Amino acid sequence: MSRKIRIGTRDSELATWQAKKVEYELIEAGQETEIVFIKSEGDLDLTTPLTEMGGKGVFTKALDDALLEKRIDLAVHSYKDLPTENPLPLIVSAVLEREDPRDSLVAPRGTDFMSDESMKAVIATSSNRRKAQWLHRYPNHEITNIRGNVNTRLRKVNEKGWDGAIFAAAGLKRIGLDHNISEYLDWMVPAPAQGAMAVMVREEDESLIEITAGLNHNDTDLCTGLERELLNEMEAGCSAPVGAFAWIEGDEVILHAVALKVDGSLQYDIEMKAAKDDAKDLGRKAARKLLEQGADKLVEEMKKL
Repeated sequence: MSRKIRIGTRDSELATWQAKKVEYELIEAGQETEIVFIKSEGDLDLTTPLTEMGGKGVFTKALDDALLEKRIDLAVHSYKDLPTENPLPLIVSAVLEREDPRDSLVAPRGTDFMSDESMKAVIATSSNRRKAQWLHRYPNHEITNIRGNVNTRLRKVNEKGWDGAIFAAAGLKRIGLDHNISEYLDWMVPAPAQGAMAVMVREEDESLIEITAGLNHNDTDLCTGLERELLNEMEAGCSAPVGAFAWIEGDEVILHAVALKVDGSLQYDIEMKAAKDDAKDLGRKAARKLLEQGADKLVEEMKKL
């Protein structure tokens, strides 16, 4: 007799969309499913900046607990939210095909301020990576913290009179809100694994590992794996101002990464490539080169914050 697979997710519109995407894929594969909603610390505390909450695991711990306590059978995550170190008996059994990995700007009153060097615009983001890259490009702008799910943040940027707020394009596209995008930030290097979804299961659950393996998108798995490997090698957590993006061109995989001071005053970047079949340690090699350039000082700075 086939089991009913309990899919754990946060209850925001985006998280629910992601869980339903996995549910659809499993139903297509002949499985019976049920969605179970779990509240995370990051959902319950909407005032503390993410960087002060520790970054790592803020949105994932409650789902980890539910998995370990067998209240759910699998959890669906935005892959960029998952810490690169996982001491728990849980594994990512599938990475789904990536949506648009770029960051985007929502600017309710237009983007003219971006070409006016004298304007001291106010931009909202709770991400150190986005803050650092924005200030590197626009050092006279001010960054303000913003929290909440996608819908809450869209409402805030309209209500607060800010000049803009930075969003992952993937999240807006997935729930049909990409008409709010004023400009795609092609120059901003995204968070490792941004735009990808991960399925996490208990490592002892061999049957579910086998079932969910069919959801894996190999190229996305390879590229996001290299990005997360770089983050791990740099010992930089989810809140660090480190961006990494890998993509495939023909038989090669190319990895571009940046590391910055939080105030944007200093940026190190690197681009490396390898044959797709021989890209195993590309993330670690790129991280070591960044650290050799001087990014090791930035990582130490982050640990003191």
